[in-house]
Amino acid sequence: MKVIKFGGSSLASAEQLTKVLNIVKSDATRKFVVVSAPGKRDDSDTKVTDALIAYYKAYKNGDDVSENQNWIIARYQSICDELGIPGTVMANIAADIKALASLPIADNAFLYDTFLAAGENNNAKLIAEYFSENGIKAKYIHPQDAGIIVTPEPGNAQLLQSSYEKINYLNDLEETLVIPGFFGVTEKGQICTFSRGGSDITGSIVAAGVHADLYENFTDVDGIFAAHPGIVDNPASIAELTYKEMRELAYAGFSVLHDEALLPAYRASVPLVIKNTNNPSHPGTKIVAKRAMTGNPVVGIAGDGDFVSLNISKYLMNREIGFGRKVLQILENLGIRFEHMPTGIDDMSVIMRNRYLTKQIEKSVIQNLTESLAPDELYFEKNLSILMIVGEDMNEHIGVTARAAKALANAGINIEMLSQGSSEVSVMFIVKSNQEKSAIKALYQEFF
Repeated sequence: MKVIKFGGSSLASAEQLTKVLNIVKSDATRKFVVVSAPGKRDDSDTKVTDALIAYYKAYKNGDDVSENQNWIIARYQSICDELGIPGTVMANIAADIKALASLPIADNAFLYDTFLAAGENNNAKLIAEYFSENGIKAKYIHPQDAGIIVTPEPGNAQLLQSSYEKINYLNDLEETLVIPGFFGVTEKGQICTFSRGGSDITGSIVAAGVHADLYENFTDVDGIFAAHPGIVDNPASIAELTYKEMRELAYAGFSVLHDEALLPAYRASVPLVIKNTNNPSHPGTKIVAKRAMTGNPVVGIAGDGDFVSLNISKYLMNREIGFGRKVLQILENLGIRFEHMPTGIDDMSVIMRNRYLTKQIEKSVIQNLTESLAPDELYFEKNLSILMIVGEDMNEHIGVTARAAKALANAGINIEMLSQGSSEVSVMFIVKSNQEKSAIKALYQEFF
């Protein structure tokens, strides 16, 4: 029994939905279908989610929203017209889109989430109707009815652990169930979205809740490659990855699958496969708890930019009890999370994402640390990128880090910092952002 999820590009048009129908029809074990909102039909098009954001802004600002409403409704209508879907479902969709403009604005922390979730929610209604009209006994299920009950954290909902028991009842339903991704419902009935890439999270939650044999995540690529194909020409495809390896690669810039989406499937021991809606016969990339050794210590190379390093130096730092705790406490008080923390006896660097910083926050960090710790040196270093070489087989091979460092040196790339965790699943290098692509190419040439 399989849970299958389709991304926005797979659901962008009538042509794509025809492919989706054939994929679901071709395998009777594909009982649970999780869907995103319609994506772009071409580069000049607008995603439905982006149109809903514009609609939300217009409504909140008190502007005329009729143009926003009409565009979104027309987008769904065009799909229905091309597929010959009866008008009853379209009337429901149009009413739902218009009803958003009657929601209370004041003291409504969930307003934005409710607008955004309408993309997935209405697409699920449309797709369930399309399936039913074309030989699949299908049923639309709202996340509240599916048991996807979440914490009241707008834009960052977390599934309540008790929800898995509720979700399991879906196995008792006979129909092929079409479930909108990206959001859940709080215990008080508020719509609350997951973080970015949230439809992947919904698919993983449903797969874990119904104890699926496989979670198939359909997108627009033939699986996962050993490096970004926009940087490396024709990179090798990866047949199989472990959850740990995928988590490291997703963190460091592999955007095929949201890293949070791995957790529910991982904990439930549900294998996951990335497949291509446009090439469904391709085996894709399977993500499993354990895999056979490949012989190559590195399975993938990833890079991500826009990092900042907070560098702190103080003579005899290592003798001060609680020094690190004080640094992290100040960052926590300012709402900043850290990513990595390489240290020496008199030096500490705290790596964080630049998006958490403003000039005012930077000033507060410097001021608070100076007052609390009296460091000898304290400054921010910007325009940094993180590179990861990833592979669970690395702990069986000597000299992997040396090979990587030599490859970077031969390419004229300076390593600002490096770090390796105790699990030996990955080695992290920090370089200047303007050298990120050259570094990825050098590392790929060395290991592949």
